[in-house]
Amino acid sequence: MNKTKIWISSMRLRTLPLSISGIILASFLAAYQDVFNWVICLLAILSTLSFQILSNLANDYGDGVKGTDNDDRIGPERAIQSGVISPKEMKRAITINVVISTILALLTIYFAFGSTHFLLSVVFFVLSVGAIIAAIKYTVGGNAYGYNAMGDIFVFLFFGFVSVIGGYVLFAKTIDFIVILPAVIIGLLSTAVLNLNNMRDIESDTKSNKITLALKLGSLKAKTYHSFLIILAILLSILFGVLFYKSAFNFIFLIAFIPLFLHLKKVNNTQNPQHFDPELKKLALTTVLLSILLGLGQLL
Repeated sequence: MNKTKIWISSMRLRTLPLSISGIILASFLAAYQDVFNWVICLLAILSTLSFQILSNLANDYGDGVKGTDNDDRIGPERAIQSGVISPKEMKRAITINVVISTILALLTIYFAFGSTHFLLSVVFFVLSVGAIIAAIKYTVGGNAYGYNAMGDIFVFLFFGFVSVIGGYVLFAKTIDFIVILPAVIIGLLSTAVLNLNNMRDIESDTKSNKITLALKLGSLKAKTYHSFLIILAILLSILFGVLFYKSAFNFIFLIAFIPLFLHLKKVNNTQNPQHFDPELKKLALTTVLLSILLGLGQLL
């Protein structure tokens, strides 16, 4: 594999749709409340994609230099693991991405709040800095939270609350009750994606001393936890549909339950960790589908 393909692979394109699911849903809800703006939407999506790519590059660097990415790992070969990209090159790419992420975040804040919402501008600047730090510290450094079973909490907060509620505030300049349940739903499903990834890597993480929640729970309890995350997200989606019911079209999101239930059946019947890998893409895309249908149902 040539260097260009390795760099593209290191960005982990299959993770990008999931990262913007919260912004997509926030945008639909903003349209429902008549506060949607295309420029803010586009900048928010670009900022989120940049944060996710930063996280992926930093993850490659952190796991690579610590030896976590090795021949025991299931899934696509990582950039540093391949030997084609050096840690120094990856570190330079991370620095460039931090600059890009900062610029995009500042543009998003400017177009969303201008000079009339100074306090919100400050809050979102702090959130942006927090997102950059969280993206890097997941695997980089001696106190990387991804190595101390804290990844689930950060994913829930950033993919759920920051993405959905924060995304909505960019448009509306205020928090509305309508975004609370969607934030929890997307946070739960995003955490389930991480948990599935960690269930797949329990064996290699054990050898590398990477402590994830899935590893601490063990395979059986990690499956139970996985089912809890998804079933709770399903129940809260139904509750959202009931609380904000206007027509039968509000429940169009029920379509997304079909792949979710099929996914749960597959995961609970799987004994070989290698078989979790194809399910990652399915669950991530289903989360995106649910976010679209939840939002679209409010507009129909």
